[in-house]
Amino acid sequence: MVKSDALQVHLKSLNSAASLKPLYIFSGDEPLLMMEAMDQLRATAKKMGYTDREVLLQERGFDWTALLSAGQTMSLFGDKRWVELRIPTGKPGRDGADALKQFSAQIESQPVGPEGPDTIFCIILPKLDGKIKTSAWFTALDEAGMAIQLDSLDRSQLPQWIAGRLKKQGQEVQSGPEGQRALAFIAEQVEGNLIAAHQEIQKLGLLHPAGVLTEEQIRSAILKVARYNVFELTEAMLAGDLPRLNRMLDGLK
Repeated sequence: MVKSDALQVHLKSLNSAASLKPLYIFSGDEPLLMMEAMDQLRATAKKMGYTDREVLLQERGFDWTALLSAGQTMSLFGDKRWVELRIPTGKPGRDGADALKQFSAQIESQPVGPEGPDTIFCIILPKLDGKIKTSAWFTALDEAGMAIQLDSLDRSQLPQWIAGRLKKQGQEVQSGPEGQRALAFIAEQVEGNLIAAHQEIQKLGLLHPAGVLTEEQIRSAILKVARYNVFELTEAMLAGDLPRLNRMLDGLK
């Protein structure tokens, strides 16, 4: 099992579909980080022809033969496929454990040609405890593919994470104690919730152009509910600020 940094290295090294693994396993308890990591991988796979997507959800009465047969069934239109299996509890049960071991053996026995695997499987699990990590079924999955553990952030890491997200949209806080106070203020307001932090960061991108944000601007934006109208959209359009316009439209959905 590897950390999220290893996934980034893997994605950057991909130069063809043959570099993709037939199986990826994601585990973690932070929804935003899980979603973004899977979206990154799915977007990369889609560019390489994996356009047909199927989602399986393990719930009561789930038929595990659906997973076993998915790897042996070709897409109706011959497209490469992306198949997700979501196991919300992280506990497949006895039948599921046996099926996952059989599925792992099935994956390992399939040759991968220069065009990559016909199907990429992605198994999504919650945060796993030590017992599950050492279980036979999870060990088999890990050996057959690439298992990625997405750890949630400590509260102490959140200000730096927020700064990094601001940088990605072309913004930054003031240098010195003012900027540190502003980052700490955002972190306190979202109370460790990364989805809430993500939304507040997007809000700052809607309200202010790229550049340095003052502590006052940040406090004002976080404490008030932003409302956008057609005039603000027009202003962004006339300024030719397409990234800000796209973020604004996303915020209005």
